[in-house]
Amino acid sequence: MKLHCEVEVISRHLPALGLRNRGKGVRAVLSLCQQTSRSQPSARAFLLISTLKDKRGTRYELRENIEQFFTKFIDEGKATVRLKEPPVDICLSKANSSSLKGFLSAVRLAHRGCKVDIPVSTLTPVKTSEFENFKTKMVITSKKDYPLSKNFPYSLEHLQTSYCGLVRVDMRMLCLKNLRKLDLSHNHIKKLPATIGDLIHLQELNLNDNHLESFSVALCQSTLQKSLRTLDLSKNKIKALPVQFCQLQELTNLKLDDNELIQFPCKIGQLINLRFLSAARNKLPFLPSEFRNLSLEYLDLFGNIFEQPKILPVIKLQAPLTLLESSARTILYNRIPYGSHIIPFHLCQDLDTAKTCVCGRFCLNSFIQGTTTMNLHSVAHTVVLVDNMGGTEAPIVSYFCSLGCYVNSSDMLK
Repeated sequence: MKLHCEVEVISRHLPALGLRNRGKGVRAVLSLCQQTSRSQPSARAFLLISTLKDKRGTRYELRENIEQFFTKFIDEGKATVRLKEPPVDICLSKANSSSLKGFLSAVRLAHRGCKVDIPVSTLTPVKTSEFENFKTKMVITSKKDYPLSKNFPYSLEHLQTSYCGLVRVDMRMLCLKNLRKLDLSHNHIKKLPATIGDLIHLQELNLNDNHLESFSVALCQSTLQKSLRTLDLSKNKIKALPVQFCQLQELTNLKLDDNELIQFPCKIGQLINLRFLSAARNKLPFLPSEFRNLSLEYLDLFGNIFEQPKILPVIKLQAPLTLLESSARTILYNRIPYGSHIIPFHLCQDLDTAKTCVCGRFCLNSFIQGTTTMNLHSVAHTVVLVDNMGGTEAPIVSYFCSLGCYVNSSDMLK
């Protein structure tokens, strides 16, 4: 039985000698081996660690020689085996999590002296070809080259499968826990599985030229919140993004060109790290009020159907405020935590989509809505012309929680 991963062997004597470990693993093949001899008819179990520099490997006896297993991060492909003799910690990383679990189970049996029911290896040097599994990049640009009978190398960090006619995301890709860049452009994918959010290191996701109609809330609330930097959803059929999309706050580059967008998420201003935004050739009639909070280097909104600002405001003030309105304003103003485990789901949706007044307060159903134009250079250094007339202005909707706020801000609507 073999396991491909990165390994670092740390001597526990180093700190006492005033030395430190390298802190970096090397690519290795771990083998669970058995050896018999005339003096000891029962097989002895060994852990053999082979690297490109040492293909014959270093072996460690296992029977009653393991002090402790550390498996807290085993789902991330990481684990540590602490040996008694020699006093070393064998640190494993970048392993396929399911393979790692199976391998450690077999090591535990060998440590206890139990019979291992799976095929074990012999103490022979590892072939150079075995290290080919450590590929970090794979580019596939045609159906004929797409692997159907074998898995993707577990160590991939960059995978591109374009022009392959995929109608769904291959679930084998979702086992590649080291992926940092996934390019699925130019396929026929209609829906994204929520399990893409399990790719905890994913920084770039390219879905350009597919058949997507939405981007799910589950993905917006996954670990992508902490990892995703670049997202390309160009040339799809997306009409709107959920308000939870704005929880992807590490995004720096967002492409939405050639979709059917009729609006941006109302909380788009929460994308505080966004620097490049392109949403050309959509159906945007106006921009949300929080668009003013963006700080971009590049903005392209060419080819949208922006409407002329309305002269008269839309007045939906309530007097007195309903209990729902008053409660919602209090929760949002005081930043009181809420969720579907505390209040009904539909109330969570109302709070998520609450309007932000120009004064910074919030309103739910009681507000005045006004439309004005803004020069896009106020939020972006470089602006692609909005139309063929050389314009860089676009309509933006503003909300006011009271008549007083509206009157005080009346100059903004002129």
